[in-house]
Amino acid sequence: MKITADFKRITGRIKPMHGVGQPPFYGSNFSMFKYLTGAHIPYSRLHDVGGWLGGNLYVDIPNLFRDFDADENDPANYDFAFTDRLLKAICDAGVEPFFRLGVTIENSYELKSYRIFAPTDPEKWARICEHVVRHYNEGWANGFHMGITYWEIWNEPEVYKDDRCGMWIGSKEQYFTLYEVTANHLKKCFGDSIRIGGYASTGFYRRGIDPNCDGNFVNLHYDANGILERFEYDVVYFHDFLKWITSDEHRAPIDFFSWHTYTDVRAAVVKSRYIRKVLSHYGLDHVEDILDEWNTTPDGYRPCERSTVGAAVRAAAMLLGMQKTDTSVLCYYDARLGPSVYGGMFNPDTRTPYLTYYPFLSFGTAYTLGREVFTEIDGETQDVYVLGATDGNCHILLLVNDGEEKEVTLDLQNADTKYARVTRLDEEYPYRYTGEALSDRIRLPKGSFVEILFPRGKKTV
Repeated sequence: MKITADFKRITGRIKPMHGVGQPPFYGSNFSMFKYLTGAHIPYSRLHDVGGWLGGNLYVDIPNLFRDFDADENDPANYDFAFTDRLLKAICDAGVEPFFRLGVTIENSYELKSYRIFAPTDPEKWARICEHVVRHYNEGWANGFHMGITYWEIWNEPEVYKDDRCGMWIGSKEQYFTLYEVTANHLKKCFGDSIRIGGYASTGFYRRGIDPNCDGNFVNLHYDANGILERFEYDVVYFHDFLKWITSDEHRAPIDFFSWHTYTDVRAAVVKSRYIRKVLSHYGLDHVEDILDEWNTTPDGYRPCERSTVGAAVRAAAMLLGMQKTDTSVLCYYDARLGPSVYGGMFNPDTRTPYLTYYPFLSFGTAYTLGREVFTEIDGETQDVYVLGATDGNCHILLLVNDGEEKEVTLDLQNADTKYARVTRLDEEYPYRYTGEALSDRIRLPKGSFVEILFPRGKKTV
């Protein structure tokens, strides 16, 4: 296998693939945010923040506006205190909040549901959201001028069979109406100063998703009662949503379509291609594709997987692999500091990073360098991913091998390898500078991540 990198041949920009979900804080202690700053994390998506019911304090609309019958135009009826403190700390860390307008998941909704019902007055709900945006972006109600870009309307509203799930109790038409009303209202208020989207889809796990699908369905699967199977339903929901917001009767703006996946990078790449094809089918070529909730931990999300080399390598593969797609932003689920099978970035006991943090750190270096360079893999490419970046003076090359051990020939063009620094993350090296001299061949152990930094590379542009 041969990998070529030409550090003078610019192919585009390094995208913000290393965003995260809720940030690592506990109480009023934000000391862990230094790790977000160190990795140049671009976005922290604010969903499920604070745990059960948003901790009754953070982000969720019922926490910010506690009495839905109150006057939404009166600042006294809003409770921004805890969310203000959190968002200020996020911004002070150099991270931009990615704001989900909605509620936290209620995993025990079947016992009793509290806040996941479809809003009874979509127009008023939209006006409440308007004031939340004004508070954080325009200083309303002793607020801020944070310039938050992304505002996401709800999260995972797809319901199946009985119009109930942990995120939404209501019909799909009720969600479509909420999106239509809110998106139109926010666009009327703020224009292009913000980007509005949704619906944070649970994702597409349908058997045999065709990335070249033109929007027509064949071979849908039904159960013994004639009811569409779960993952088939999610795909149909996607099309029905797009039909709704592009219709003359219900037309609504959408700047980004957000979705989720808990699969490996190979499946995510196929889904990204599929989403782009379907968006184009409905005349939405301008719409960003944002994967704002993902994790690759296998085997039922066992907590013991979080600290492993395998988890880190799979995350690195996702960062590099999705950089090559049309997806524009990624947010890993998640960076919370607390016991969670999904909290794969930081150890809540030691308050130090798990291994999965370090590929984000390396990608952050590529992100700050800014420009992606031409890279090519000659030979069997399965399980191997590569990314190169430069600022015209310093360069970085990232390599991932998510398969068996490989010997790779390197063809590094327009880069001075004399001072190259090789850092490895594998079973032998837990993200450690190795001191090895870089030559035209490199070993990629089974399940490994390699960072090659050219700190004083020959200026190329």
